[in-house]
Amino acid sequence: MVLLGSAIRKGLSFGCCWANAMLVVGWWLRPITAYHIVPMFFSALSWRDLLPPATRPDVVSVTWIRWIRESINSLLPVANIGGDIASARLAHLRGVPGPQAAASMVVDTTVGVVTQMAFVIAGVVLLVLRPTGGAAFEVVAGVLLGVGALVAAVAAFVLVQHKNMFARFAELARRLLPEQWLAHFAGSASAVDDAVVLAYRSGAAFWRANLLRLIGWAAGAGEIWLVTWCLGQPLGATDAFILESLSSGVRAAAFMVPAALGVQEGGLVLFGALFGLPAEIGLAISLSKRVREVLLGLPGLLFWYWIEGHYLLRRNGRSGG
Repeated sequence: MVLLGSAIRKGLSFGCCWANAMLVVGWWLRPITAYHIVPMFFSALSWRDLLPPATRPDVVSVTWIRWIRESINSLLPVANIGGDIASARLAHLRGVPGPQAAASMVVDTTVGVVTQMAFVIAGVVLLVLRPTGGAAFEVVAGVLLGVGALVAAVAAFVLVQHKNMFARFAELARRLLPEQWLAHFAGSASAVDDAVVLAYRSGAAFWRANLLRLIGWAAGAGEIWLVTWCLGQPLGATDAFILESLSSGVRAAAFMVPAALGVQEGGLVLFGALFGLPAEIGLAISLSKRVREVLLGLPGLLFWYWIEGHYLLRRNGRSGG
């Protein structure tokens, strides 16, 4: 009973500390949410460079499409691919040919994962170089093991992309589904494969896309810096960079877990302890990210529904006329 009472008191104490932390963050959620537009903007510019120059939408269009893409992937149970499909469709509605829009999403996803791994590795290197870096050896080893597995998976994915991935998929689907269901897809599969290869061979545009996406990942550290600053336990810019990189790596590894629920929270508590942050601060950082996803995501979903509804009304109006 004594042990149980002690555990309850500790739990209540922790809950009160966490609640107080979130009350303080509450006043800062609006600027923290608004700040996320910065990394999102760089991600949008990165994707834009992968689209064909002749039909490339303007910066404002790719930014709101990117916003909708993140909203869908953050709030809907779509395994982080539903938003990609929707954004390819929206790009097509903005004048990008269907094969090029689909190919840009495939290559953009690959660029995102590759640059995220580079971001995580940079964070690991900076962690090791810290004066207390030796104490984090187990964390470093675990992160590098996960990165190694992702490198192998991405390398295989890139190889498949250069081996007529969509044409092979269409051939497999043809054996399983009725021909009339696949008529349109089968006809454009080879065009998508060609567009994927062209995107990789776009020279300066492809490498600029990688650089912009990497800047976007690094800019995300500003969100952690803002949260810890408003809680009165500010991290340095380097420590915020490390914490963001490690937590993003954990979230990427748990891509099959809807919204990385529990995984993100555990990662921020674990990695935050390396910088002397109490567990309630790590949870407050995670919850601020969750709230930001809702505050930005719900309007994004509503905007998406409005766009799709408006398109359907116009199409039905033309067919009815």
